[in-house]
Amino acid sequence: MITVTPGMRRLCASVLGMEAIVVGLFTPVAINVQGVAPAVAATVGLGLAVLCVVVIGLLKRPFAYVLGSVVQVLAIASGLMVPTMFLLGTIFAALWITAIFVARRVEGVTSR
Repeated sequence: MITVTPGMRRLCASVLGMEAIVVGLFTPVAINVQGVAPAVAATVGLGLAVLCVVVIGLLKRPFAYVLGSVVQVLAIASGLMVPTMFLLGTIFAALWITAIFVARRVEGVTSR
């Protein structure tokens, strides 16, 4: 079970907040550059952005970190529509993992 710490919540919320902006901007790129149907692009892009914001609100609970990891996988999978998202999704997934481990390590050291 994941022990949720204030630092971990802050770092993960920061990652998800920035990711919400990027996946929200996915929508116009998918429509105008890749030619994806507007309904599909809006559902995927704005749906992921809303999911990021919902997960930010749930970060006090341990299951939200699993849900946040699912968001990372979905962000990478959105690269099937906009290939650049493979790279951006991978970067955000790395930031997500780093945020969890760095916060746990730093708060473990400072609690001693």
